[in-house]
Amino acid sequence: MSQAPLAPDELERYARHIVLPEVGGAGQQALKRARVLVIGAGGLGSPIILYLAAAGVGTIGIADDDTVSLSNLQRQVLHGTADVGRSKLDSAADAVAAINPHVTVVPHALRLDMANGPAIVAGYDLVIDGSDNFATRYAMADLCEAAATPLVTAAVNRFSGSLTVLKPYETGADGRRNPGYRDLFPEAPPAGMVPSCAEAGILGVTTGVLGTLAASEAIKLICGMGEPLVGRFLMVDLLTMRIEEIRYRRPKTG
Repeated sequence: MSQAPLAPDELERYARHIVLPEVGGAGQQALKRARVLVIGAGGLGSPIILYLAAAGVGTIGIADDDTVSLSNLQRQVLHGTADVGRSKLDSAADAVAAINPHVTVVPHALRLDMANGPAIVAGYDLVIDGSDNFATRYAMADLCEAAATPLVTAAVNRFSGSLTVLKPYETGADGRRNPGYRDLFPEAPPAGMVPSCAEAGILGVTTGVLGTLAASEAIKLICGMGEPLVGRFLMVDLLTMRIEEIRYRRPKTG
């Protein structure tokens, strides 16, 4: 793969990355080449998009069909008061441009599903799902598995959240295929079982913590560093400030 030369101002901008041996110039070039699709420009999508842009991810696709409302601003830090009523995609593009002019935003003004998703997912190296419903989460898991595209998926509820990385098309060190989303959640909970943020409330910083962790996992995957959360389900409770991890596997067959 051809290298993406870094301009002098990029070398200065990313200097604190480049001095990290785990990132270095090669990792920063990988970030510049990377095409990442973010599902949702809301509570989770806000820190994800902001940190990907700051890190120098060259192309950020954003899928969202919503507009900014005043009640969003308590947690959706991608947007400001002046953005109320605007398309979240337009607001997000402006925020990214203000942070890093070297980043290209590709807007997708729709809700991804099994019908429109394959062509869009095919254009990206990695997907981060910050959606707020199980239908989209299952669809993204299926689409990314079919496309052999890594998926970082995060969810939040009131004061807590969870995160994992899915690469079910690869084999782990134990010789078994990595688990998929349905190995973790075989089926969605009954309708109405999990209340929405509007019904149950959400501490704004909960989305900030989980979104930042999701961005971290994406950057690790792009740079090929550390141990991604493959087969590991991270749970964060901000009320007790406890972080727990559950390891999960694909069931043996035959």
